[in-house]
Amino acid sequence: MRPLLLASTSVYRRTLLTRLALPFEVLAPEVTEDELAREPPPARALRLAIAKAQAVARAHPQAIVLGSDQVAAIGEQILHKPYDAAGSRAQLAAASAKRAIFYTACAVIGVQAGISLSHIDETTVAFRTLGAEEIERYIERDRPFNCAGGFKAESLGIALFDRIDSSDPTALIGLPLIWVASALRRCGYKVP
Repeated sequence: MRPLLLASTSVYRRTLLTRLALPFEVLAPEVTEDELAREPPPARALRLAIAKAQAVARAHPQAIVLGSDQVAAIGEQILHKPYDAAGSRAQLAAASAKRAIFYTACAVIGVQAGISLSHIDETTVAFRTLGAEEIERYIERDRPFNCAGGFKAESLGIALFDRIDSSDPTALIGLPLIWVASALRRCGYKVP
């Protein structure tokens, strides 16, 4: 079996991929994540997922490489990782009573195996109306500074929503495992 490499530094993606019970290594892709003018959010997510997988695959042509990226948006406004309490506060206040779409893109590339697969998963998050005190309490307890949108759905952040619409609940956390499992089976891995 070819080595499986995760082209990501995300602890969330690493944790999710371990669910598939396959041995894999994590390598940081050397990819800049610059925004392109007027690039739609799903196109940006797919471009970056492919770029990350390609960057690692070039250096490891014998491996199967999984790259992923997530872009969250309210309309065309991209929700970045807030990195601090002020950023989280601003994003959650802006998202209050709105719908955000999370585009989680994946690419599986195997240079020697001749494999090139890609996918975009869409998850719609409907935020309930959030008061300033609720936002403060949430930020203080969950500290979601490294998460797009400024929340952790797998944690206390779930209390911020009216609903989540998704075909794969793991996509919102950062890696759509239903698609990933299918893609890896196509590459010859035994999942499960």
